[in-house]
Amino acid sequence: MRSRVAPRTEHLRLAGLVRDARSVVALTGAGVSVPSGIPDFRSPGTGLWQQVDPMEVAHIDAFHGDPARFWGFYGPRFATLSSKLPNRAHQALAELERRGLLDAVITQNVDMLHRKAGTRELVEVHGSIASCSCPACGGAVSPDQARERLRAEPDGVPRCDRCAGPLKPDVVLFGELLPEEALRRAQELCERAELLLCIGSSLEVYPVAGLPDLTLAGGGEVAIVTRGPTPIDELATVRLNGDVVDELQGLLGALEGR
Repeated sequence: MRSRVAPRTEHLRLAGLVRDARSVVALTGAGVSVPSGIPDFRSPGTGLWQQVDPMEVAHIDAFHGDPARFWGFYGPRFATLSSKLPNRAHQALAELERRGLLDAVITQNVDMLHRKAGTRELVEVHGSIASCSCPACGGAVSPDQARERLRAEPDGVPRCDRCAGPLKPDVVLFGELLPEEALRRAQELCERAELLLCIGSSLEVYPVAGLPDLTLAGGGEVAIVTRGPTPIDELATVRLNGDVVDELQGLLGALEGR
């Protein structure tokens, strides 16, 4: 995949960092999926949480206390997510991995778009919509099966065929801990990374927001590619604040010598 964007000085500088680093890791947030038509969560006026209180619909207590209301919010959202396609930012990261220039992608996103783009070494620290499971007995189904049950149930709650308990998407809700193995793998990758690319993330939600600190503490460098400020902008070696697609295409162009 050749870049369509002419590189700028900042892209050339970032390309040099990518070439020189023995280990490069990407950390992505909601902003990387916005060009695919998926709204982010926190942008003033447009973020998803500007329109609905996440504590009422996206907290684990909301799932247990009122699964019908929970699925009333998440059912349409998951149906929408399943139809989305990767954009050229996802594809650029997959291309970097294919060229041997990127070790792994750590993502806060649950939309599976990195998988669809072809990223092989992927750590989904907030889970994904790839499956739904029953918290009571552990029975699991695919998203398509969950949607079929969602439509079939009078109360709009997809249920486990083993115990009839409400199914839960295998994503991390507010009030839940991140999957231990995924967090451990993300921490290991960031500790040894000589360059961490933070893309489309506000770096405000912990514990993921603390991952760049691990890279910096290990003597590595951080590059930030996102619109809007982050708490560690002043610590970044390179800071790109344009559209994530254009910025990553510019990086590819710089690596191609254009």
